[in-house]
Amino acid sequence: MAGLFVTGTDTGVGKTVVACALAEALRRRRIDVGVMKPIETGVGAQGPLDAIALLEAAGVDDPLELVCPQRFELPAAPSIAAAREGRAVDLAAIRSAHAALRARHALMLVEGAGGLLVPIAHGHSMAELARDLGAPLLVVTRASLGTVNHTRLTLEAAQHRGLPVAGVVISHGPREISSADAANLEALREDLGDRLLGEIPPIAPGTSPPREAFRLDAILERALRPS
Repeated sequence: MAGLFVTGTDTGVGKTVVACALAEALRRRRIDVGVMKPIETGVGAQGPLDAIALLEAAGVDDPLELVCPQRFELPAAPSIAAAREGRAVDLAAIRSAHAALRARHALMLVEGAGGLLVPIAHGHSMAELARDLGAPLLVVTRASLGTVNHTRLTLEAAQHRGLPVAGVVISHGPREISSADAANLEALREDLGDRLLGEIPPIAPGTSPPREAFRLDAILERALRPS
């Protein structure tokens, strides 16, 4: 199918910022894009905020129950958050919701929770969910120290599991990085080469990335025909 599974090298790296920015960019191109946050933890009285942000960015009126079928209060790994409530992540409900959304839209953007190996159920991590949903990975990595190791580990884990990777987006977050981090980041850019599909500069919270932050044509091509 046409689409992307947005994962990260860690939690809080900017997956939602990237997914929302891509949804908005596709919307501007008049591409019918559906969005999904299959599992969201840390959900309070305001509801699943990441899923709601994705819906607003895509400008679609899909039911929130389809966009985010699994929600848990504890801000922890899905399997742990579910166990705290005496529940288990319902993988069948996720697959059913995804199939319903896929039937409505030409392209799907799915945002995972945490990193690729975060456990969501017995014998199931985000990696297995990405395989279940059949979309190539778009890996979001942070610009700060440690990113070379985290990025390489994520790409190696994907390769080991036979998961296609569309590419990588670097997210700087709200703060400027140090000169040492900048040198480290330059090495990562060289290592990634053509796999680097975007880089979000430091932006204030709630601010959209600049349009030139993404290689949108390359992202679209790989969403349709992953390498």
